[in-house]
Amino acid sequence: MTRVLIIDDEAPIRLLCRVNLEAEGMEVLEASDGEKGIELARRERPDVILLDVMMPRLDGWDVAQVLVGDALTKEIPIAFLTARAEVRDRARGLDIGGVEYVTKPFNPLELAPLIENLLERIRRDGLDLLRGEKLAALRSLVHE
Repeated sequence: MTRVLIIDDEAPIRLLCRVNLEAEGMEVLEASDGEKGIELARRERPDVILLDVMMPRLDGWDVAQVLVGDALTKEIPIAFLTARAEVRDRARGLDIGGVEYVTKPFNPLELAPLIENLLERIRRDGLDLLRGEKLAALRSLVHE
């Protein structure tokens, strides 16, 4: 069973994600802030993390840097789930170590397939290759 950790300070977003992911047979863990999210990620080692950027105290950028820099959590793929939709925000998320970037508002029915596809590609090609592909795609978008 795929385990997903959602780190988002907005309870309605966590609920929306939970309902849709559990309906697809995934186990969902939730954290309402960055510090709790880091603690849960270290303790539970989920298969993937959905991470909001704009949170009080410890924002998603800082959370991602901690997780990517920690031996216990550095191999857990991070998908940013945020209202910050500018190209520079996407670039920052991928540069920090995220592998996916979903902008709010999003279609909650697309989350489970996105996660399944992401995990399949990581199993097949590895996390570093996927990050490299995402960064290359973003660079080509910027230079168009």
